[in-house]
Amino acid sequence: MMRLGIIADDFTGATDIAGFLVANGLSTIQLNGVPDKELQVEADAVVISLKSRSCPVDEAISMSLQALDWLVARDCEQFFFKYCSTFDSTAKGNIGPVTDALLDALGEDFTVVCPALPVNGRTIYNGYLFVNGVPLNESGMRHHPVTPMLDANLMRLMEAQSKGKCGNVKSDDVDLGVEGVRAALDKLRADGNRYAVLDVLNSAHVGTVGRAVAGMKLVTGGSGLADGMAKAWTERLSDPEQAAAAGKPSGKRAVVLSGSCSQMTNAQVALYKQSAPSQAVDVVRCMNDAGYADELFAWIASRPAGDLAPLVYATTDPADLGEIQKKFGADKASAAVERVFGRLATLLAGEGFDTFIVAGGETSGIVVQSLGVTGFHIGPQIAPGVPWVRAVDRPISLALKSGNFGKERFFFDAQQAIG
Repeated sequence: MMRLGIIADDFTGATDIAGFLVANGLSTIQLNGVPDKELQVEADAVVISLKSRSCPVDEAISMSLQALDWLVARDCEQFFFKYCSTFDSTAKGNIGPVTDALLDALGEDFTVVCPALPVNGRTIYNGYLFVNGVPLNESGMRHHPVTPMLDANLMRLMEAQSKGKCGNVKSDDVDLGVEGVRAALDKLRADGNRYAVLDVLNSAHVGTVGRAVAGMKLVTGGSGLADGMAKAWTERLSDPEQAAAAGKPSGKRAVVLSGSCSQMTNAQVALYKQSAPSQAVDVVRCMNDAGYADELFAWIASRPAGDLAPLVYATTDPADLGEIQKKFGADKASAAVERVFGRLATLLAGEGFDTFIVAGGETSGIVVQSLGVTGFHIGPQIAPGVPWVRAVDRPISLALKSGNFGKERFFFDAQQAIG
């Protein structure tokens, strides 16, 4: 029986949470998009990755409910709505509306909100989300091109885009242990709250809240909460190394594609291009030159075999990004760059490139879609929240990295893991 079914709102978020589950010994399969009704899989956990983070609200709800129906039809025990550890959304959604739709479909009236991931610097105190000790709205997320985060108060963010009240389980209650958290949750629910933000300051809190929500039908949050839930389960369903074996990379030709403009990805690109062949993406040509992807492909294919994979990047700093968006429009510029990355990935796969290291949720989504990959085996983690994954139906391996995840040497570290 499927123990946990995860509905993730983007591709890198899906691999993020799947990596933590595998690290805790759960055999895990990631499926890309709403699965076919007839598809049958065997795993302790199934992660369904959608492209619903920044699409119209109605589309996000529809996709999420279809994914839920597929999981329910397979007698899944518990459900998890996974979103980014920086709560990427706007006042109109999509986290709140999707949460409401899932609650209603399951006949539930209460759930938790917990994007915390202390191992990557995401903590929650008094309901406020911090990134490496800085309030969310003062971090690099305030410059996000699609979902700029201008408030760190998760209760306000949730109530602005949903149809219920949101309370807070404070760190003092979490310090009291599992029963303290459960008592606080019961009180918030009795007081008419539909959602409860869980404070999490450290790894001990992760384990506590994970055990406390183990009996809830639906939970929502980031991969940290899933890590805590998995750690809390006393029965080791499988060996972690065995669980990760099917997703271990073994490719021969690798490429690095970076579309994220996050602070960490900027640092990773800056360091990597000092040692590896690199090519910056020209946004104007993405918009106006139908043959631009073919030119980038020819450049990559002409690189001599060497120790480091070639890099193609649209990564830029906030000031340059702002100028690009002002000149061309954020949506048009982003869509044009995505089209080029998608076309480039298709050309590279046709030439025998079998290993793709990708930075950025939107870029990862278009690469996976363009390659036509329907699902992944989850492999060993490169960095917390970033595992290697291997296609279930062809010899293609990918590392799909959320923008701010990983250390500065991430692109180097990923290639060191290739067998």
